[in-house]
Amino acid sequence: QVQLVESGGALVESGGSLRLSCVASGFTLDKYAVGWFRQAPGKEREGVSCASTGSSSMNYATSVKGRFTISRDDAKNTVFLQMDSLKPEDTAVYFCAARYHFCSEARDFGYWGRGTQVTVSS
Repeated sequence: QVQLVESGGALVESGGSLRLSCVASGFTLDKYAVGWFRQAPGKEREGVSCASTGSSSMNYATSVKGRFTISRDDAKNTVFLQMDSLKPEDTAVYFCAARYHFCSEARDFGYWGRGTQVTVSS
């Protein structure tokens, strides 16, 4: 059974840090690009960051560049999102998703987790 499970979301104060994890089961991540997306209440889902296979390319949304870092540990079938200098506008449900090889738009990702809530208080 193919599954992605996110964890690490929490309530944190502005300026704080969190590390999200995305663990895959039922398939191996080494041939997949993994993206992080988020959706805040009343807003559309937006891409946050993505790492292609072998971390050959990594990209970030402008709003998180310099604050968030994506990394992957293929041996553990896990992708991380380190989030520093968090702001209230980072509050959202964060999802990880996987697709074969290369990063792309959200609609192109076939495997999705159920999300983890991140809340940043001001």
